[in-house]
Amino acid sequence: MDIDVLGALAVRENGASITPTAPKPRQVLAVLSLRADQVVPVGVLIEELWGECPPRSARTTLQTYVLQLRELISVALRGDPEGAAGRTAKDVLATSPGGYILHTCGGVRDAREFERLAGSGYRAMDAGDFPGAARRLREALGLWRGSALADVQAGVQVQMEVRRLEESRLCALDQRIEADLRLGRHRELLGELTVLVQRHRTHETLHGQLMVALHRSGRRSEALGVYQRLRTALVRELGLEPSAGLRRLQRSVLTSGPELAPEPARAGGERLSRVG
Repeated sequence: MDIDVLGALAVRENGASITPTAPKPRQVLAVLSLRADQVVPVGVLIEELWGECPPRSARTTLQTYVLQLRELISVALRGDPEGAAGRTAKDVLATSPGGYILHTCGGVRDAREFERLAGSGYRAMDAGDFPGAARRLREALGLWRGSALADVQAGVQVQMEVRRLEESRLCALDQRIEADLRLGRHRELLGELTVLVQRHRTHETLHGQLMVALHRSGRRSEALGVYQRLRTALVRELGLEPSAGLRRLQRSVLTSGPELAPEPARAGGERLSRVG
């Protein structure tokens, strides 16, 4: 079974879609997919579907949604009898004590692949392999097709998991931009960072990266303007001043501090840069 959650929900068994169109069964499948190969308690699914005020018929209705999912799985399994290896829908979406478990049987999960590639990129950053880090993080981010589970009606469980995934995406993006800055690609980053700081109005790291990219592109006054807009947004929306690190970066921009200058080229022709 292949599962995609980094965008619209797409779940395939033997290459055939088992993603229902009805909102509630789709919601059940989303939770099972996010916790694939783990038992999902009935109470968790009920909370996702109805919050703190489930109807008396919640368990029976949930069983109906599970039955609908199993019907879709059965159709997919019949489409490839040899590939199914004798499995039934109840083997794929199994009942366990207290809940249900969706077995992937080694299928591809885009969220897991994203985490693998992003982790590889972080390790490359730690090792000073900035070209490798940029490449692996870019590949990880390329798995995203939009906002996580963009077409799923979200209850508390899905909302929580979407926030986690989106935060992981932002962390990978931040590190990929950092790797590109280290490689002296500041001019290439200006357009992307300009859009990102408009989208994330109080995200200090992205604003700091844009300040560095602007400064290294000979646009110091614009870099200082980025700082002022961030400070205004932080004070107005959160009641906070910029962090000490960002204030140091502003002073470095004001004085054209040496820590903002790109590092010399290394053997092999790669230019490295350092965010102050």
